[in-house]
Order: sequence, then structure tokens, then C-alpha cells
Amino acid sequence: MPVGGLLPLFSSPAGSGLGGGLGGGLGGGRKGSGPAAFRLTEKFVLLLVFSAFITLCFGAIFFLPDSSKLLSGVLFHSSPALQPPADRKPGPGARAEDAADGRARRGEEGAPGDPAAALEDNLARIRENHERALREAKETLQKLPEEIQRDILMEKEKVAQDQLSNRVGFKMLPPVDLAPLVGAIDREPGDAAIREKREKIKEMMKHAWNNYKRYAWGKNELKPVSKGGHSSSLFGNIQGATIVDALDTLFIMKMKDEFEEAKAWVDENLNFNMNAEVSVFEVNIRFVGGLISAYYLSGEEIFRKKAVELGVKLLPAFHTPSGIPWALLNIKSGIGRNWPWASGGSSILAEFGTLHLEFIHLSYLSGNPIFADKVMNIRTVLNNLEKPQGLYPNYLNPNSGQWAQYHVSVGGLGDSFYEYLLKAWLMSDKTDLQAKKMYFDAIKAIETHLIRKSRNGLTYIAEWKGGLLEHKMGHLTCFAGGMFALGADDAPEGLTQHYLQLGAEIARTCHESYNRTFVKLGPEAFRFDGGVEAIATRQNEKYYILRPEVVETYMYMWRLTHDPKYRKWAWEAVEALEKHCRVKGGYSGLRDVYFHKESYDDVQQSFFLAETLKTFVGVTVRCKPIRVLRRSGFFTE
Repeated sequence: MPVGGLLPLFSSPAGSGLGGGLGGGLGGGRKGSGPAAFRLTEKFVLLLVFSAFITLCFGAIFFLPDSSKLLSGVLFHSSPALQPPADRKPGPGARAEDAADGRARRGEEGAPGDPAAALEDNLARIRENHERALREAKETLQKLPEEIQRDILMEKEKVAQDQLSNRVGFKMLPPVDLAPLVGAIDREPGDAAIREKREKIKEMMKHAWNNYKRYAWGKNELKPVSKGGHSSSLFGNIQGATIVDALDTLFIMKMKDEFEEAKAWVDENLNFNMNAEVSVFEVNIRFVGGLISAYYLSGEEIFRKKAVELGVKLLPAFHTPSGIPWALLNIKSGIGRNWPWASGGSSILAEFGTLHLEFIHLSYLSGNPIFADKVMNIRTVLNNLEKPQGLYPNYLNPNSGQWAQYHVSVGGLGDSFYEYLLKAWLMSDKTDLQAKKMYFDAIKAIETHLIRKSRNGLTYIAEWKGGLLEHKMGHLTCFAGGMFALGADDAPEGLTQHYLQLGAEIARTCHESYNRTFVKLGPEAFRFDGGVEAIATRQNEKYYILRPEVVETYMYMWRLTHDPKYRKWAWEAVEALEKHCRVKGGYSGLRDVYFHKESYDDVQQSFFLAETLKTFVGVTVRCKPIRVLRRSGFFTE
């Protein structure tokens, strides 16, 4: 790098300058030609400049993502055979020359299934990605501070222009044909006992809603013990998560007055024009999903308008080299990042894999394909990646488009990705064949590598970490029982009954995790090791936060098999909630489900109203949920 580029003070006329390790003449009026001719102040400035330069160079190496891989690729040079980049389709933002190089070198790749060739290909991919990152870092270091600042301002201006053009493009929404949703409003059950139970569930909803309205109206969630509002950082400054999340439950339960007051609040107060960093995943499932479902149920235009407006705000999250979105996004500046704890800043499978349903519907409701394009690119990236043992790891680097650590879970970090594959197939009226294939390929690998049976016959889904199993199953994983059963009708030939039975076995295991606690509500995670079965052994896994997954599986199993035990198990959960979680100010989660005295966490989660209570209603009706799923995704995240 020319010294004049670092320190304009020492720029010299053409033909002169600092040469030969500072041994050349400075030219133009200096007293002498060697280093000794420098004044003490100039020596100090030069030393300071070169110290800063060396620090920046090494900082570029050691503080870039995946620095250990970068060091191995830059400081310890590999053989030329490791040079070809991976053959995969680049996502949005990838450079054209990188794509061209990949196409030109396809013939150099080893044969499919050759371990040596696969290893070389993986090493080459890592080397190429990090060498490009280092090259870009060096190019940045060669720029003047004014140039770097100008580039930053230009990038911010580009994001702002993109957001402005998107807003302009979505001002006029196209007309939408809203056919009535079959099964959305169920007639009253003929059985008096079931009618009574349904009324009880509605009373629980009123208790939760009325206390939220009394103590936390307009806030995200309720603190039912201390009787105030609760706001998680997941939503930034956006407010009203409980209101938006609960809209469809209010409508389905025929709570008309409450639905109207919720609609009025959305119209007058729901605001996305703020400087706020939000979780793309959480805002999508609770706000975008809540607004879309409310629109399909009621036809009220304000819900569609707000859903599309928020969808536009989330689009900059996809501005990554691979098109895999950031987990966190500032919805004003459009700047995104990932959770720092997520495997070196990777994106999470359950988060970027749980945008598909909402974004497909946003394209339909807005008349603009951009939303669908974004989530279909996620599919493209995933399909072009090699899956270890056919499994999908939980972490994917959005810059390189490659897997990070090999941790596989059907519970937290992975769960709803699989749910959305199946429901994309169902909601497409079974035309999305890609989703169907991805789903059944994935659950085949899950059954082979993750599903195990305990000594006493309980079927559970373990977690896979680099080839080793951790015999732990999360509460979130319990949704899989209903998922296996729901997809059974479309399973490969001869496997329909098998998947129904697998769903029943998972339902039994999750029921046992509830039944083996003092309060008869299940822990966040439970284990199968050291002689323990379906019991939480660690203190940080013993809590219950009003989650719906276990009862959701009961609901699907009841509506697909009509076995009365699933209604019985669901009602046991209702009674446990009433006995242990109901307080004067609403419903609270518990810190320890094995402790005989309640220790409340003092949060009434928005999903308790949006999912848990709605799921209980699903157990009181007889029609198969697939009739609703094909159009509205009655039960999703």
C-alpha cells in the first residue's frame, strides 16, 4: 500500500516518494535522503501509522467470522487441488464472477459419493469463501477513511431507496377472492359434556384477555402476578403482540366484541415506523401470521394492509450473499445481523425456515412475487447443500451459504422448519411437490438417525451433534407427533399406518412427560439416560411457559383417529392449567413443574391465547383439520 494513501502529509511529487523500506528519498525540499533525516515528530507519526496498519491487517484475519477456518486457509496454504469453489447456485448478492468460476469448474469435481472428493470440495469451499473475505477486507483497508464513510452512506441510501420503492409498489393492493373457509367456524357440538368443556375453554380465554386488557392493553404481553405489561426485546419497540396474535382465536371463539376492539387497536395504534431491532422470526409468526389469518377469517382490509406493510419492512433481512435472512433486523435502517451465540453468527434453521407460509401468502395478498421469491431462494440454497446423513443442521452461515456446526434437532432451533414443509404441501392443495419431497426425505433421515425407543418402550426423538446422540427431547419436539400423523395420508406407499402409529407413540411419550411431574404439565425438556425416562434432570429444563405443542399433538391425533384418550389427555392439561397456572391477573408460566408449591414466572405469553387455547378448542370438534389447513394454515407457528 502506498504510504501517501495512508498519510497524505508525506505525499511527494511524481517520481519520488518513500522507497526501499523508507530508505529512498523523500524528495521536494527535504534535508537529506535517509531515515536519519526525519525529525523526531515525523518518526513518531510514521511508527504510529505502520503500527495501526499492522494491527488492522491482523485484525482483519482474527476477527472475521469463522476465524479458525480463515487462518487455516490463509496462513497455512493448501494444495492447488483445493482451489475450485463449490458448485452451487449463488443467492442474491453473490458476485457474478464467483458464479462463473463455479460453472467453469464443475468438471473438476469428484464423483458423487467419493469421500476424498467431498472432503476436498468442502475444504476448497471454505478456502475460497474466506480468501474472498480476506481480499475484500484488504481492499477496504486500502481506502481512505473518507471513501469508507462514503461507501457506508451509499449502502444505507441504497437500502432506504429499496424500502421506499417497495412502499410505493405496495400502496395499491389488488383485489383478492376470499372464499369461505370450510371448518373455520364449527357448529355447536351435540354432546352436552363437550359443549360444557368448550364453554370452559372460552371462559379461560376471556380471563386471559380481560386481564391483559385491564393491566397491559397495548403492551406486548401481560405480567399476571405483578399486573403490568411485559415486553420482550424480540419485538423491539413494536407493541401489541398479544392483540395481533390472538385475533384468530377471538374470531373462532365468537368473541365478537373483543375482536372488534382488537381490530380498532390495530387500525389506530399498530405502528411499524420506528427505529427498532426485531427478531424476524418472532415478528413474522406473531404479527404477520396473526394479521394474515385475521384477514382470511374476517375479510377486514386493515389486516391485509398491515400485514403487507410489515412484510415490506422485513425484506431487507434477505440482503445477504446467500439470500438466507438475518435473524435480527433494524426495521428502520434495514441493517441486519445474527445472534452472536448462534455458531459464529449463523442463521437458524427454525427461524429462516419458518417464513415460507406467511411470505407465500404475502405475495398472493400484495400481488407482488418478491416475498415468494425470497423464501423460494431459501429452498434453492437448502436443496443445493449436501445434508449430513440426510439431516438438516440447525445453523447455516448466511455469508457463505454453508452449514456451520452439525447440530440437528427436531425441537428448538429446528422444529418449525419441518412443520412448514408439510403445511406448504397441504396449503398448496398438494401441488408443491418440492415441499413434499423435502419433508418426506427429512423425516426418513430423522427416523433413521434420531428416533429411539427407551428401555420401557417410550419412543422419543433425540438430538444429533456431530454424529453423537444426546438423549434429550424438548417440549417443542412434541409437535412432531401431530406432524407425523397429519402427513401420513400422503406418505410413500405402505407407510401411512406406520406414520400414524409413530405419531401415537410420540403423543404417549409426551403425555408421560406431563404425567410424571407434580403439576401434570410438562417440562421444557426431558431426558432418557442414566435410568431416567421422560423426566427433566437439569434445573434449567424444569420450567413450563404455557406452551401448546403437546396438546397440539393430542388435537391432531383426536381429529385423525377419534380415539377418546386424546380428549381425555387434553382435558387433564386444562385442569392442570386451571389448578396451577391460573392467577387472579391471568395465567402464568411455572419455574419448576416438579415442585409442590407454585413458583410463577409472571409472564402470560401471547401464544397462550393464540395457540394453546385455540388448540384446546380443536379437541372439541370432529372435522379433520386438513380441511382448514389447505387454505389458512389453521395451526402454524
